[in-house]
Amino acid sequence: MKKARDQSGTFLAEGLKFIGEALDLGQTPRQLLVGKDARPHPLLDRARAETLAKGGEVIVVTREILEKVSRKDNPQTVLAVFDQTYTALDALDPGRSPCWVALEQVRDPGNLGTIIRTADAAGCGGVILIDDCVDPFSVEAVRATMGSIFAVSVSRATRAEFLAWRARWPGSVVGTRLDAAHDYRAAPYRHPTLILMGNEQAGLTDDLAAACDLTVKIPMRGRADSLNLAIATGIMVYAATEGA
Repeated sequence: MKKARDQSGTFLAEGLKFIGEALDLGQTPRQLLVGKDARPHPLLDRARAETLAKGGEVIVVTREILEKVSRKDNPQTVLAVFDQTYTALDALDPGRSPCWVALEQVRDPGNLGTIIRTADAAGCGGVILIDDCVDPFSVEAVRATMGSIFAVSVSRATRAEFLAWRARWPGSVVGTRLDAAHDYRAAPYRHPTLILMGNEQAGLTDDLAAACDLTVKIPMRGRADSLNLAIATGIMVYAATEGA
């Protein structure tokens, strides 16, 4: 539950693949929940050893408990509780990557998780959440990242904090708007490029659009009048990083 996640500063990850990604990136579970019917696996042995070495708990649990914790009828046999990690805006190094992503008031956890995964795949520096975005550490969002939640820096900012920080951005800031005049393929992406995407329903607000060096559109060739936010962000990220 979000209230409990906020109070504890932790979140849940499911399955050995997720846990292995975390271990490879130097993050160790606070708690490792292992089902009684979990099959032996070298990665499970590693997870147990590293969790205990860092003072964490390894707890053997029943299938019923795994179902309760994961809220799934067919849960993974291994779950883990990790610390949430946010990166302060002032700690970000824009020159570390040719592309970054900022999201305004994203509401769908699946979209957010997929965007984090896409940012990881494209080699983006991080994802910045502006104003009241969905929790990136919700179970649904974490699942959609497929483990990239451990690899991509996530930052949070109010609108005012973001705009003040954006004023120091050394590259270009490119947003998407349906009323934009420029095609996304013709945009002058000056690295590091910050891709700014709006809410699923309303799109980018006027004040954040005004903070962009350029707004672009992705043309719709069929009957659909818009793209899913995660898909649109993926298109923009790869356009901005082409040749980088």
